[in-house]
Amino acid sequence: MDIRELRCEYQVDPLAIGVRRPRLSWKLGCGAQTAYHIAAESDGRPLWESGRVDSDQSIQVLYGGPPLRSRQRVSWRVRIWDENGQAGPFSAPARWEMGLLKREDWIGKWIGSTLAGDQETGAPCPFLRRTFTLETMPVAARLHITALGLYDASLNGTAAGDDVFSPGWTDYRTRLVYRAYDIKPLLRIGENVLGVILGDGWYCGHVAWAPRRVYGDRPRLLAQIDLEFEDGTIRIIPTGAGWRTAAGPILESDLIMGERYDARREFKGWDQADFDDSSWAGASIYPDPGLDLAAPQAPPVRRMQSLRPVEPPRRLDGSWIYDLGQNMTGRVRMTVEGAAGVRVKLRHAEVLDASGRLYTENLRKARATDEYTLKGGGRETYEPRFTFHGFRHVEVSGLPEASAPPEIEGIVLHSDAPMTGTFACSDPLINQLQRNIQWSQKGNFLDIPTDCPQRDERLGWTGDAQVFIGTAVFNMDAAAFYAKWLDDMASSQSPQGHIPQVVPNPDPAYYDGGPGWADAFLICPWTIYAHFGDKELLRRLYPSLKKFIDELDARHPDGIRERPDISAWSRPDPPRIEAVLGFGDWIAPDGSVDRHGGTPLDLIGTAYFHYSARLLASIAGVLGRKRDATRYARLAEKVRRAFRRRFITRDGLLAGQTQTAYVLTLHFDLAPEEFRPALVDALVRDIERRGGRLATGFLGTPHLLPVLTRFGRTDVAYRLLNQKAWPSWLYPVLHGATTIWERWDGWTEEKGFQNPAMNSFNHYAYGAVGEWLYAVVAGIEIDPEKPAYKRIHFRPRPGGGLTSARAELESPYGRIVSAWTIDGELFSWEIVVPPNTTACVHPPGVAEATEVRPGRHHFQIAWIGKEPEDV
Repeated sequence: MDIRELRCEYQVDPLAIGVRRPRLSWKLGCGAQTAYHIAAESDGRPLWESGRVDSDQSIQVLYGGPPLRSRQRVSWRVRIWDENGQAGPFSAPARWEMGLLKREDWIGKWIGSTLAGDQETGAPCPFLRRTFTLETMPVAARLHITALGLYDASLNGTAAGDDVFSPGWTDYRTRLVYRAYDIKPLLRIGENVLGVILGDGWYCGHVAWAPRRVYGDRPRLLAQIDLEFEDGTIRIIPTGAGWRTAAGPILESDLIMGERYDARREFKGWDQADFDDSSWAGASIYPDPGLDLAAPQAPPVRRMQSLRPVEPPRRLDGSWIYDLGQNMTGRVRMTVEGAAGVRVKLRHAEVLDASGRLYTENLRKARATDEYTLKGGGRETYEPRFTFHGFRHVEVSGLPEASAPPEIEGIVLHSDAPMTGTFACSDPLINQLQRNIQWSQKGNFLDIPTDCPQRDERLGWTGDAQVFIGTAVFNMDAAAFYAKWLDDMASSQSPQGHIPQVVPNPDPAYYDGGPGWADAFLICPWTIYAHFGDKELLRRLYPSLKKFIDELDARHPDGIRERPDISAWSRPDPPRIEAVLGFGDWIAPDGSVDRHGGTPLDLIGTAYFHYSARLLASIAGVLGRKRDATRYARLAEKVRRAFRRRFITRDGLLAGQTQTAYVLTLHFDLAPEEFRPALVDALVRDIERRGGRLATGFLGTPHLLPVLTRFGRTDVAYRLLNQKAWPSWLYPVLHGATTIWERWDGWTEEKGFQNPAMNSFNHYAYGAVGEWLYAVVAGIEIDPEKPAYKRIHFRPRPGGGLTSARAELESPYGRIVSAWTIDGELFSWEIVVPPNTTACVHPPGVAEATEVRPGRHHFQIAWIGKEPEDV
């Protein structure tokens, strides 16, 4: 009857909840739940009693009490009844606090400095401070803060929080996230000081390959301290008059280019009470941009880990070269000693060239360079504040020849979404592949899902995110992370209904992401629902999802998604083809000279049109919209018939006979059943004629192994997984990769580096194979009829010479385990079914499945041969 891990909106004891009816979840220690009772109170008085509710629901339970107000603090507990009708005690209390629910709750003004850079070079980062006096201590104190740009806030010399790059990146034309901090422990009787440093960030720094100032010319701050006293009075200390500002030691800070810092210009004690700010100027006040201010949903970016060099630095060309042993995303913390005025330069790279020097050609225009000017007088420690890089190797230069090498460590940054999944097997190369997948996910989860962390891009490519999301939600508790990004996507939707290729979208001219990219708008929320049971996300997005599909239907009434819509094109120059027809099977090694691959774009477009319409029908069904469910199911069927007329002959031959064409046709159930075996055979023949190698790009790769498994060719899937020649998953592993490469041939023994114009060594798209490792090798599958692992299918398919595999997943209901070994002629299998769930167990080679209850279960099966068919 133990109840644990109480959460509100995916968070533990959150501040600043922005929804009027928060969702509550909890986990059971063991057994099953038949009813629950939630009790909530506020200000020491009862707020809501659910009473006994006969339900086994323990996740996503909607608050059902009276309307909640801004800043309201709520404490809640829950108790349950078990399968024997026995009531347990109430849990320990958890809490949540409402954010600022109305725009008028914000009384501050937007402030900043007069400093502004140009389109190439940034200005010094403004330091801002405000003093205030307390005669009595408040019972509660919150800092609500946001910025156009980035902020770093402190109170009386102590950081307000441990997050970085806040408030994150949204479409600054429509929406901005704020955050809240409990600052009561930092207050003191007498004079207090709130200090804030502003960085350019995505707002006015470089974004991708564009010049600076995509959204605005300088960073700006909006904040207020909300103090509540014992007698119930509220005092608010907002931004506006009374704030002081000055330029400090951060001479320039850019997410892509790097940071320049002069320690001689530091303000000692600038955010403390005894600092003299008489030489500082009054902060400038700016007009309200009229943006929606949204409460935080996603976990913030934090310093998650530090890495030390794996070997002593090498001296080369007067510089020191360090190897951290892992391609990572973040920055360097350096400890150095030298004379005042010495300028130390830190350059970053993912790999080295043949001469042992940093390979930076693939960074394109990104300088990825930090500069630190020493103040002298002893050991100094420096870590940049408003920048990040993708790197494994660091070059440190600028110190006198006789100087000792600085001490460095790599500070790993990523969104603080808890790691939930682990996978390991008997093959060390596949285990390294799994580590590479997880490191690429961490390296590209910085507030949004990016394509790469190192070059002048770092965008939220929608297609990349949708092909990887199935793996991402195994590795991390990424529901809140994706929910925030999907709200960004909805706010980036065009008036016609188009979804752009990147979100947030810094260039509204690129308004239509095209097949496989724009369809992320359906695929991602459905995946979040399947893995986390988030029905409210579907409900919130539903009008926008309908708008997207209705626009496709209106544009392609015959069901073939081929004609571009350039009616809303806002530039005089013609659009690139991918802006309207999509990117195809991006960089598929199928022999095509086009980066879009050899699979026909209209085949891809129509396949995804069918799939997205089918998903919308399913979403409508989940939401109880029966008429819409019927309508969109009919649309999906209309598109399927159009696909068959256009792309499948009467003899069952498929147009565009590429691996991806076969894979999409089979995965989306587009071919008549009688033709599917022949299509599978054709797919296998293509793989075999290439020497057992794949030829798929971004869109085909995620579904390649699942399709082979579904249609009885798991043996071929394992051969592809185990393939060590290029193109394959293990070729980079054999050559020292510690993250997933953007291209199958990012580097080869024959040709060296690929085209530096597009050659990231940290790009998660091809890491989509991780979902197959969890679901097929280890055998943990969701049941689409019982989302969030309420019912689990355990169905491992051993093969490929593996003698063991183990996967663990911390699901919304608790820990799931599937672990098997083959020892001689004995297959031993252990599974763990979490509380309040059921499971269907499919032992390999056994025709009948077994239903099991929560708990730990062991199976042993005679294993006569080496493959499942020999059981």
